[in-house]
Amino acid sequence: MKALEGVRILDMTHVQSGPTCTQLLAWFGADVIKVERPGVGDATRGQLRDIPDVDSLYFTMLNHNKRSITLNTKSDKGKEIFSKLIETCDVLAENFAPGALDRMGFSWERIQEINPRIVYASVKGFGPGPYADCKVYENVAQCTGGSASTTGFDDGPPLVTGAQIGDSGTGLNLALGIVTALFQREKTGRGQRVTCAMQDGVLNLCRVKLRDQQRLKHGPLKEYPQYPNGEFGDATPRSGNASGGGQPGWIVKCKGWENDDNAYTYVITQAASFPALAKAMGREEWLEDPEWSTPEARLPKLDQVFDEIEKWTMTKTKFEVMDILNPLNVPCGPILSMKELAEEPALRDTGTVVEVDHPDRGKYLTVGNPIKLSDSPAAVERSPLLGEHTDEIMRDVLGYSAEEIAAAKESGAV
Repeated sequence: MKALEGVRILDMTHVQSGPTCTQLLAWFGADVIKVERPGVGDATRGQLRDIPDVDSLYFTMLNHNKRSITLNTKSDKGKEIFSKLIETCDVLAENFAPGALDRMGFSWERIQEINPRIVYASVKGFGPGPYADCKVYENVAQCTGGSASTTGFDDGPPLVTGAQIGDSGTGLNLALGIVTALFQREKTGRGQRVTCAMQDGVLNLCRVKLRDQQRLKHGPLKEYPQYPNGEFGDATPRSGNASGGGQPGWIVKCKGWENDDNAYTYVITQAASFPALAKAMGREEWLEDPEWSTPEARLPKLDQVFDEIEKWTMTKTKFEVMDILNPLNVPCGPILSMKELAEEPALRDTGTVVEVDHPDRGKYLTVGNPIKLSDSPAAVERSPLLGEHTDEIMRDVLGYSAEEIAAAKESGAV
């Protein structure tokens, strides 16, 4: 049995944040009915296409295990069908601009009238406040949530990260909110609103930087590369590749870096493992030298420490460094490219990277469920074609006859 078998999701989401959420629920067995505009569908079906007239990877990789129904919610018949979907679903998920469903005539109050048990889940850009009505995209969320101001090197501009912490991160938050609300409904019998703001989600992931903002009041942040020779302002600075956990770490070059943009590794110099690291590098003399032997002595000259580490790592490949240091309990990790990750057999074996067959696109790679349950399989099935399941949803879920379905199509409602 799948964990969410029997739960039905009315998926009004599009692009990335909402589809991330509903795809995760679909992987766990929920029946996710994706509502799309007739003839158009989710905007990402046509964005960043690599094959003409075929659903883009942007769409396919965010909409696995779902069913698609096309519905014109502006028509009277479309509104009738939409109301019946609300009646039969446990969750309505959306990430429209603020007020979009209200303008359609489906406010939270109206939705509760139709189905008091439904969970109404929304992704928004911001919570209540001066930006509540502003639209947000991934990089806007990173900038307004504190990520960009604390990412990059101190002598350069703010940077956004390649990880989709605003969109996909908030989608994960919404999924947790939904299953939590469903769990509470088992006790109360009532649905409720679930709202996740992208700014909130990014700030939640930047909590260590908010921690450091408060620590600044009591002196310099000694684990940052600005210490001891740089200056600290009144806001948490950018810290390059420094570790955020108080353990000194940095990205260093490895053998082949001249021709390989990813021939690097990350090394952390924890106090407990530093003697083993020094011996592996051939710098045993550090352990007897008071200028190097203690964390306090090394802290003001971490740049020199990592310069010496880099001299050693440049004689090894990033995988050789890992093979040498891991048995010594020295935390380290090679910089893995997307090509290397796509070709890693272990990730295929665990279902983290999955090959899917699509009727128009053919075979492609996608990411699988990052959450592994021992008693709930999470097979990845292809994304639906636009409107592929319209007839079966209207027939099997909503109870329409063949004649009624044909009439709805004739009217343009579906």
